Amino acid sequence: MLDIKFVRDNQEAVAEAMKNRNASWDASRFSQLDETRRAAIAKEEALQAERNAASKSIGAMMAAGQKDQAEAAKERVRAINEEIAAIGKEREAADADLRELMMSAPNMPADSTPVGQSEDDNPEVRRWGTPRDFAAEGIEAKPHWDLGPELGIIDFERGVKLAKSRFYLLGGLGARLERSLINFMADTHASRGYKEWWCPAMANGTTLTGTGQLPKFEEDLFKTTNGLYLIPTAEVQLTNIHAGEVLDADQLPLHYCAFTPCFREEAGSAGRDTRGIIRVHQFSKVEMVKFAKPEESFDELEGMVADAERILQKLELPYRVISLCTGDIGFSAAKTYDLEVWLPSYNGYKEISSCSNCVDFQARRANIKYRDPENFKGTRYLHTLNGSGLAVGRTMAAIIENYQQPDGTIKVPDVLVPYMGGVEVIAPE
Repeated sequence: MLDIKFVRDNQEAVAEAMKNRNASWDASRFSQLDETRRAAIAKEEALQAERNAASKSIGAMMAAGQKDQAEAAKERVRAINEEIAAIGKEREAADADLRELMMSAPNMPADSTPVGQSEDDNPEVRRWGTPRDFAAEGIEAKPHWDLGPELGIIDFERGVKLAKSRFYLLGGLGARLERSLINFMADTHASRGYKEWWCPAMANGTTLTGTGQLPKFEEDLFKTTNGLYLIPTAEVQLTNIHAGEVLDADQLPLHYCAFTPCFREEAGSAGRDTRGIIRVHQFSKVEMVKFAKPEESFDELEGMVADAERILQKLELPYRVISLCTGDIGFSAAKTYDLEVWLPSYNGYKEISSCSNCVDFQARRANIKYRDPENFKGTRYLHTLNGSGLAVGRTMAAIIENYQQPDGTIKVPDVLVPYMGGVEVIAPE
């Protein structure tokens, strides 16, 4: 959530930022509600001062035998109380409307976020690796949605039978590959100082509000009958571990990671990536989250991107890094880098990780602060960051497609062979 004082003092900048984000923002509504709220507070304070003065005078009047004046003062106190109650309701209504407006407003883009309208305006930062030239090898590359079933490691039809469309089964070495990727990713991040957590796969509404999924994106969540939601990412749980807490400066930065299943309705995505395991309702992901001091958070973002890149480099999968423009960054993000892995079936790069600095946007919503008495009094909101490290299903698709062999088998990346129990090649079962 944005700082109300910042919005009040920088309305032109906020309006320009929302325009660049393609976000709707009713500046006049904000000004109206803010003025109503502030005027009500001023009236309340004035009336409370008057009430206090009148209350103090009553005793003196009674002592002086001024009974009529004392009764008039008492009557005025009663009237003031009624006025305060009425104004209080007016302020509470303005507060609620203002909070609703602020909760629906996205984060301000960082100064270093490129201005643009859509994904077409995202500049490329760098590339790593060279996509394999299957034609030069005389191989007709197959997409993972064909190769997986042929090898008996992905079963789309039974996944639909058990659940519905956009669910799938993994069998045999396909299940083993999924588990191997999870363990490899979690081990790699843990070895680099990330504290690993095991999180609930469900979250309450307060938790999802803290990270920005609610109230704006409820349609993209699976909701249970008891009011809980299936989490769309471990970012939700990891970030809210410290909701409502005040951390000490010497604890920061904190680096967390977790594997969780993730669940998304994918509302409004009909027709997009419907084949294969790229866009599905349930998928595995290893997530990274950081808590950092404001002056260190953008350096921490660069480090997080490097940590996600390290996974792809160890798997020897070609990828590129892009910087998302203002029209393409997520709701809570101030700056985002996407890592896109090369997928032969797309003849192009496809997102496999998104790493974002949310600055104090989520911390303000979840009330996460830190104290640093050597540098300032009181407490301040810290900065939160999150990133995929990586999306497991998309990584599996990339391995299947990039490591396919002329005989229809899949070579297991060297770094995964120990996790696969020594299996070096996935062959038809």
